[in-house]
Amino acid sequence: MAPERERVFIVGTGCTAFTKPRGERQTSEMGLEAATKALLDAGITYDVIEAAFVGYVYGASTCGQSALYQLGLTGIPITNVNNNCATGSVALFHAATLVRAGEARCALALGFERMAPGALGDPWLDRPSPIRPLLDAAARAAPDVDLGAPPMPRVFGAAAAEYFRLHGGGVECLAKIAAKNHRHALHNPYAQFREGYSETEILTSKPITNELTKFMCSPTSDGAACCVVANEAFVRAHKLENQAIELVAIGLATDFPEAFAGRSVMDSVGYGMTRRLADKVFAWAGANRDDVGVIELHDCFAANELITYSAVGLCAIEDTHNFIERGDNSYGGKYVINPSGGLEAKGHPLGATGLAMHFSITMQLRNWAGPMQAPGLFDTQDARGKYGLVHNIGLGGAAVISLLRRPEFYRAGGQDGRDRLGYNHAHELRLITSADVDNAKSKAYSENLLRLAKL
Repeated sequence: MAPERERVFIVGTGCTAFTKPRGERQTSEMGLEAATKALLDAGITYDVIEAAFVGYVYGASTCGQSALYQLGLTGIPITNVNNNCATGSVALFHAATLVRAGEARCALALGFERMAPGALGDPWLDRPSPIRPLLDAAARAAPDVDLGAPPMPRVFGAAAAEYFRLHGGGVECLAKIAAKNHRHALHNPYAQFREGYSETEILTSKPITNELTKFMCSPTSDGAACCVVANEAFVRAHKLENQAIELVAIGLATDFPEAFAGRSVMDSVGYGMTRRLADKVFAWAGANRDDVGVIELHDCFAANELITYSAVGLCAIEDTHNFIERGDNSYGGKYVINPSGGLEAKGHPLGATGLAMHFSITMQLRNWAGPMQAPGLFDTQDARGKYGLVHNIGLGGAAVISLLRRPEFYRAGGQDGRDRLGYNHAHELRLITSADVDNAKSKAYSENLLRLAKL
């Protein structure tokens, strides 16, 4: 008989501003800020963290240790993670898996990125790119693809063109998605773009491919985010019933043969991988799509959000353009999707993205999100209310899907993370202070390392 698995809860979470990549902050600084906020949110110190997984794409080995050593030198295992744009969620997947297996009571997932301006580039020019076979498969599926565009917008733009050819709609669907995300970001102080671009401004912004304009694309960004996960015994021992959000199911998948078949660009950019994983995660959770109220979807380009609606099962594939036209992806519709502004408006520091998505959904399910709060999540006699969903994908490839909800023992009231930080960090942005680090750091720390920390 298989051993009973532990339930897993997000008990603390923190985020930095996502900013234009100007090289103004080191990853260790951003990582320290996000991790300190997450520990303060949970009301714990680094002493109780039993393992950590740290995600980033651009950086030398052991950057995770460099960030977390500022909070303590406790000898815990620290694993560095890289799975392209899914990196942050993969770090969380491993932290949650460790807790669920009973190997740790409390673990931490941290993600950060310091990026170069402009389109993504490959720093390893002396060897073949690992995603080249996927790009070649996409090119075979779309021989008329816009070869003048950078590789990533080129393949995602071609995926949108494939959808339009098979099912209807056009670039106006992409403009509606992007305008919705930019509108949502108006209320998010962590977002890189808060201008609220209209559909017309988006359609007339700089063309990037035949289908995509500049404001339909996520910007390169610097930033960090962190989640602390724990089992139920830890939640109760630390009296966190008033803010713990259950990570009911989290799944990680990689590509299937159709991604390389050269028949569908959508499959080459992860449609099939996402569809299969979504079905598994909903089955594991014992939930259905109507149980979901708020969602963070991976919109590296508006084209990816377009094809992901049906991939995760929010609507039939042939109905996607009508789903957008009805406004079923925003406040007042069936789902609130990307209330944070998504990657297009919030920004996309690769290693931090997935954890920032979980930060957003956790705050929604705590009912702390203020002007970004999705309505109707708790309009039920069931104290657990509706689920939040996170979808994060990286080419090459990896997909992570999570379902989160309030646990049945959730009880609002009393001291919580807002009191411990001194403000509601769900929708208010502040930097950390040396006093904050003192309240979060381990008893075992290095004064020499702390002197190097820039707050």
